[in-house]
Amino acid sequence: MNEIAGSLWLQWEAHWDAMAGLALLLGAYLYGVGPLRERYRLADYAEPRQIATFCAGVVVIFFALASPLHILSERFLFSMHMSQHVLLTLVAPPLLILGTPDWLLRPLLRPNWSFRIARVLTHPVTAFAAFNVVFSIWHIPALYNSSLHSEVVHAVEHVMMVSTAVLMWWPLTSNLSELPRLDYPFQMGYLFILSIAQIIVFAIITFAEEPIYEFYVQAPRIWSLSPLLDQQLGGIIMKVGSGVYFVTLMIIIFFKWFKQEEAIRKLDSEEHYGKKEDDGWADGPALEDSYR
Repeated sequence: MNEIAGSLWLQWEAHWDAMAGLALLLGAYLYGVGPLRERYRLADYAEPRQIATFCAGVVVIFFALASPLHILSERFLFSMHMSQHVLLTLVAPPLLILGTPDWLLRPLLRPNWSFRIARVLTHPVTAFAAFNVVFSIWHIPALYNSSLHSEVVHAVEHVMMVSTAVLMWWPLTSNLSELPRLDYPFQMGYLFILSIAQIIVFAIITFAEEPIYEFYVQAPRIWSLSPLLDQQLGGIIMKVGSGVYFVTLMIIIFFKWFKQEEAIRKLDSEEHYGKKEDDGWADGPALEDSYR
């Protein structure tokens, strides 16, 4: 089995439906920032950094769905499946959102009904609930095992996870003023709640006395990992890994908030002293001349 595990790192396997969907997503984006932008004069130019960011998100999804990680997750290890879900829900979605220009999305919101739906879906409460409910439901053993036996069900699982993850990340990474990001303090609170979400799912998976996913019990053993140890490792990757990720983002946002507050205080101070100078309070020589 160790020989099999070693050879897996050289195997790349892609399901045609996943690759077709990914190609359609990338093609639509490139058409939007290229010919569509020029034809309808949506913007003077497309920011190269945004294009690179979006393409990075597509590459992450491609790696998750076509690399040896995908084979390991589908055939052998629950822990590798959790690693795949981390890439699909925590890494790729924010890259896709950050890489999408506001002018590319704005025409889609012009119909009033479209804007209303988008505003509801991207509301922090709705987005948080949608992602965590979907993520939790798909870890019910019956559904989870069925996704591993059926490519169609597995594809539906990934589509639902990625789409609700995009909603979940929207309040933190939006480029649209109509559907804006949360302010820095609320972003930190939102991330904190995310970091402690799914605690029940994590506890069931990590502290179970026996494996709960029959598929991985029957799977060939590699790397000397027992089904229970593999399941526990998957739980740790799912919860501890995401927790560290969210806390790191909270620290980054805190310093951005601090920098913003310092800039506001500095501006207020400059305006305050500038006003005093205009009123003659800070003009020492002028006051002296007036008393001569």
